[in-house]
Amino acid sequence: MDAQSSMVLPDDPAALIALIEQATIKLAAGGFAAAGEAELLETAQARERVRRRFDGVDAALLVEVSDRGAYRRDGYLSLHQYLSSGLRLGDGEARRRRTSVTAIGRFTGMQGQTLPPACPATAAAVADGAIGAAHVREIDAIMDKIPAAIDTQTRERAEDHLAAVARELTPEGVRIAGHRLLAHLDPDGSLTDERDRQRRRKFALMPQDRQLMSKVTASLTPALRARFELLLESWAAPGMNNPDDPDSPHGAREAADPAVLAAAAERDDRTAGQRGHDALIALLDAERAMTASSTTASGGRLSSQLVITVTDKELREHAGVALTATGTRLPVAELVEVAAQATPHLAVFSHSTGQPLYLGRGRRLASKAQRLMLFARDRGCTAPGCTAPFARTEAHHFPDYADGGPTDIDHLGAACGRHNRSVGKTLGDWETMILIDGPHAGRVAWRPVTGSGHGRKAWRVNQIHHAELLPDQGPHAPPAPEDSRAEAYLTRVTAA
Repeated sequence: MDAQSSMVLPDDPAALIALIEQATIKLAAGGFAAAGEAELLETAQARERVRRRFDGVDAALLVEVSDRGAYRRDGYLSLHQYLSSGLRLGDGEARRRRTSVTAIGRFTGMQGQTLPPACPATAAAVADGAIGAAHVREIDAIMDKIPAAIDTQTRERAEDHLAAVARELTPEGVRIAGHRLLAHLDPDGSLTDERDRQRRRKFALMPQDRQLMSKVTASLTPALRARFELLLESWAAPGMNNPDDPDSPHGAREAADPAVLAAAAERDDRTAGQRGHDALIALLDAERAMTASSTTASGGRLSSQLVITVTDKELREHAGVALTATGTRLPVAELVEVAAQATPHLAVFSHSTGQPLYLGRGRRLASKAQRLMLFARDRGCTAPGCTAPFARTEAHHFPDYADGGPTDIDHLGAACGRHNRSVGKTLGDWETMILIDGPHAGRVAWRPVTGSGHGRKAWRVNQIHHAELLPDQGPHAPPAPEDSRAEAYLTRVTAA
């Protein structure tokens, strides 16, 4: 009997994890310099098997966290939020792990029974250490593309086949094999129906890059593509809606003077992609003109209005980056042009203090002035780790309005709908306040409500919307002497 088979291991999962952690620490400290080449290769293979088996362990653990709603104990509203913010994995990795868990996890059914994995052959291969999470995600992506018209037995055989080839191939190889399998199952696309198209439809703006440009990822249904092509044919025609040509016709091609349009088309040197971009701007301008006289959204909501926050120093110097309520970063050099066309609300900050120069008025629901004030201060949802831009937030009271909380700017904070509803007094809820001292004085802080015997968690602020501020550059940082005019104005407004 070898040492491994004679080793007595604890049954408690927490004790096993602690033992694995200790072994990993010792392994990392010891190094592999003394091992022979054959032993190194054997160890690398064994380590990869362990890593892949841990993907199965990870799925089992997260199934329990999900089924029990254990993430609420630390104040998180969903498994995704716990993974993304609680374990600090980020949205991308959190989505990837949830995909793996959904494919190979054994969830609990409505009657309390343990359900088999969605991809049983794949789950078995993970348990054997033969494949890892990257293989699982590729298999899941292929299975998701199998048309709904394919019968259940054929789908099960397809998953068995993908799991088998995954034991021999890389994740990229599984993707290639999967595409060939899809071609075999539906060679002419005749089995793809409206259910499949509606399930895969999407249109999403990707994050801004370093140049503040944004890519779009989309999968359009045939109906939307047909309508979109008609719009582009009209609004993106050569010569139409050219921002660099003052004589270019604006709006739809059908309303343009043919002679004027023909002359503008001769001068138009834009690419088709640039014309499409300019057509979208023209369409949005037309939509805004149609709704300009509409009633302001209930409660002063700013979700349908262009609202920008920028420091007075950046306005004077035409340098820096402004922030819109929807979370877009806008170069100040382009702000004047946008403001001239859109007449947006501007929340101007004192550069030296970061305090807003314009204060709101109180009432039962937050007014537009107060919403502008909240945007100027909070920029987005104030809950820790939440990326929701200000346009998707509500005015959150603390204390709650039902508990006597006033609708006053010192008792309001921006919170997305989910986090606004998560505030309460029971275990798993959040409590909030504005900090009165420390490096984040003046910021809205959150902490989860804990049960007796667990101790209170520390107050936390959301750094995502204020990532450019150092700890000593918060909204109540000491004033700098060079911006005396803004400070004098702030003093007058505050006194008034």
